[in-house]
Amino acid sequence: MASSHGSSPVPRGGRDGIYHKEWDAPPARCRSVRSLPDVCPKEPTGERRGLCDGPSVVAEHDRWTVYSSKVNLPAALNDPRLAKRESDFFTKTWGLDFAETEVMPSFYLPNITREHFGPYLQEMAQRERIHERCKTICPNKDDVDAPSSVATNHDKSRAELEQVPKIFMKPEFALEDPATFNSVLPWSHFNSAGGKSSRDVASSKLLQEKLSHYLDVVEVSIARQISLRSDAFFHAMSSQHELQDRLQETQRAVAVLRGRTAAIDRIMCQGPLQALRTALTRNNCVKLHNKLKLMAAVHQTQPTVQLLLSTSEFVGALELISTTKEVLQQELQGIHSFRHLGSQLCELEKLIDKMMVEDFSMYARSDLNRVLKDEPLVLEKERLESLVFGLLRQTKLDFLDIYSDETIMAAKAIVSQCVVENVLNIEDIDTEVVTKLFDQMRLMTFPQWFELLRNIFESFLLFLQRIKATLSVIKNVVLEVLASNQRNRLLEEAARSGASVQEAPRGPSLLQGQAELAYLTHEGLFISDALNEAQQQQQQLVQDQSSAVGSRIQQSRAEAAGSDSAETSISTEQSFMSGENMMPSDLELNRVINNLQELLHTASDVSHDRCVKVLTARAKDGSLARLSSAEFVCLSQAVEGFVRDTEELCSRRSVSLRGALQSQANRFVHRFHDERKTKLSLLLDNERWKQAEVPAEFQDLVNSIADGRITLPERKIPAPEDRKPAEFLLVNGQKYAVVGTVLLLIRIFLEYCQCVNDIPSIATDMLTRLSDLLKHFNSRSCQLVLGAGALQVVGLKTITTKNLALASRCLQLVVHYIPVIRAHFETKLQPKQFSVLRHFDHITKDYNDHVAEISAKLVAIMDSLFEKVLSKYEVKAPMPSACFRNACKQMAKMHEAISELLPEEQTQMLFLRINASFKMHLKRQLARLGVVNDGGPQNGLVVVDVAFYTDNVQALKNLDRLDLNMAEIWEQKR
Repeated sequence: MASSHGSSPVPRGGRDGIYHKEWDAPPARCRSVRSLPDVCPKEPTGERRGLCDGPSVVAEHDRWTVYSSKVNLPAALNDPRLAKRESDFFTKTWGLDFAETEVMPSFYLPNITREHFGPYLQEMAQRERIHERCKTICPNKDDVDAPSSVATNHDKSRAELEQVPKIFMKPEFALEDPATFNSVLPWSHFNSAGGKSSRDVASSKLLQEKLSHYLDVVEVSIARQISLRSDAFFHAMSSQHELQDRLQETQRAVAVLRGRTAAIDRIMCQGPLQALRTALTRNNCVKLHNKLKLMAAVHQTQPTVQLLLSTSEFVGALELISTTKEVLQQELQGIHSFRHLGSQLCELEKLIDKMMVEDFSMYARSDLNRVLKDEPLVLEKERLESLVFGLLRQTKLDFLDIYSDETIMAAKAIVSQCVVENVLNIEDIDTEVVTKLFDQMRLMTFPQWFELLRNIFESFLLFLQRIKATLSVIKNVVLEVLASNQRNRLLEEAARSGASVQEAPRGPSLLQGQAELAYLTHEGLFISDALNEAQQQQQQLVQDQSSAVGSRIQQSRAEAAGSDSAETSISTEQSFMSGENMMPSDLELNRVINNLQELLHTASDVSHDRCVKVLTARAKDGSLARLSSAEFVCLSQAVEGFVRDTEELCSRRSVSLRGALQSQANRFVHRFHDERKTKLSLLLDNERWKQAEVPAEFQDLVNSIADGRITLPERKIPAPEDRKPAEFLLVNGQKYAVVGTVLLLIRIFLEYCQCVNDIPSIATDMLTRLSDLLKHFNSRSCQLVLGAGALQVVGLKTITTKNLALASRCLQLVVHYIPVIRAHFETKLQPKQFSVLRHFDHITKDYNDHVAEISAKLVAIMDSLFEKVLSKYEVKAPMPSACFRNACKQMAKMHEAISELLPEEQTQMLFLRINASFKMHLKRQLARLGVVNDGGPQNGLVVVDVAFYTDNVQALKNLDRLDLNMAEIWEQKR
């Protein structure tokens, strides 16, 4: 403690900012550290002592000890007047009324840094090194003797303390513990049966002396430890005199400083403070005047709102209410006369909300139910924009539901209006008798009903165009509000970034302002001169805010008194754009935009649903199912055109009308297919399976198919020089001999293809029905020809080979056209529907199997004939034998019957199979007769018959190059 307050060449200063020079300090050299005089004088010893050399009760018993002190050191240092002991040594005795404050450093004293001590440190460095070297070479006598004496005292103290029992040294020692108490005071020795004896008294005295001895040992040890540390106590006491002198000097300096401060306050501060108070009073008066003007403007809010509502300026009224509420909350909060105005404005705002919703509902009703033709698409565009602005400002985002409900009602009215207008032009329908609209539609003929349907389609297209235009106006308003939100957000971000840049140098400027203020105070100038500019800026900011709020209210009142409605609408929109706090969020605005698109889709769906009801009302009695192909194609094209137009207009693929048309198309396809299938069945049941002539129109039909036109040709007026029917049907250069049923079958499947061209939506159903038709033709022809059903159905006597060949050729013609039909249907199907094309693969396989069965039947006929003829064959003259002549005759008849019907390749393959059958039966008969190829007479006769057979077969048409290989009739020799 003394070392911290020792003398030093460096100037020292207290917390009050007063700096003192050191007393008797030589300027050029450093003084050695000296101690303060002790409280109690010490005897002279003839040698110099340091501060650490204090008296010791152990080493010097005849000197002054700590027990000779008359004053307790803690009592001298404690201040009983304080509630608690202070931590600051210098201020804890200054009383309860002392308050610590920060004192500004003086501007006359420089800021002392380490560089100021540089020359002193360089000068003293050499002396310090010499001093340290001397201390090492010549240590102090006391320092040399101290370790040995300390060690001796320590060993002695330790030996004495070992006499004390360990139980007294334990940290958990407590006499309250019975076990500890009994071990320290063994009372069991004193509890004799009869009173106190002399022995008990001696034991108690011995115990008391032992405990007293322990106490003495401990006290001596404690006193020895205190004597070892007594230097610190004496050093602290020796510092009290110097501290008291310095405290008295400090007290005098503080009194002088307080007097000077009071004079400064009287001379320099009271006048400027009075000026500041006057300026503050003037500013308050200005604020009060602005408040009164603002209250006058707010007082006129309700009449102004009523005036705006009388002109349907909802946005301006809402903006005025919002501005007034903002003023009440920020500028006029707590004004007693306006305590009910906030609730009144809230109720007025709710009333405006209801008025806007009702006005929008009336607008939607009048817009959607007006005449569709000869009027603008958007009705009162400015009114619509104003209503949408107001509804968006109040976040009434469900106004589109009102428009959707009105759309549904208007769609119903459109259908009713069209039906009424068309029925008025039809004299056959008595509206007094038939009152229901659907019944009236059923009484119309198809042309009349179709004209009604086209009128409904046209009306709904105009209806959707009007809705789209109206929704586009609403969408533009929403996009404008969204863009305004984004601009305001960017401006706010720019303002925040600018404010942060301006706040960055604020700290240094504030310090500079404080320094200037202190300088002006010291020089005797007025403080108000330094603060005048800042006060003027603050006053100007307050006035600007009040004038801005008042101007917004005055602007709203001016809008209410405006004469031009268009200008008023624009001003209200601008005022709406300024009220960014009331606008919906970007997420809500984007949701409104999505709802607008959904509303357009809903209008398209509603229009389609009403058309579906018209369609189903007509089809309820089955009249649509009874339409001809041409009529249904017209209906389908009209519906597809309407659906396509609505999809382009609304960007929505509605499925209800297409689904209803598909349902009717399925019924149409069912009836269409049943008619063609019944017709085909009748043709097959009446077919006599004879070759029919081919009219020129069928040849032209086949030629058009070959050219890639899979459609029915237009009907031509027959010319007087018509071509004659042909014997064969030419298809890609090949001749097809056909029956009349196959010619009509070609026309029938072209009708299927034509129907798919006109109605692409029924392609899958038509493909299935056409597959069923082709399967029916195959199965029924098989029953009639191969199954000989024609014998009973038509009355044929027998199924000849010519009938079989003709049926095979007809089947081949159908197989030829199946890939053409497949390719045509493939262009009308979606890729995911290509799986249904596998039906054509199954049909082709069935037809080829049927052709193979007919060929096998022809071979079987000749096989049975050869078996019957050759079973009677005998190898004897005359040659050729009758059996061979009969077999050749039957083969000639077979060839004559089928050569003109079947192609050359098929004929050759058929006769090769017939020849193999003949060789098999001949080989079997020769084996039965035992004729071998040994060159004998029988062998020669057989060779003659075989040569006759070969010549006759190869003489037939197109069989001259046929390899009969007759050598296989002989069995191989084993």
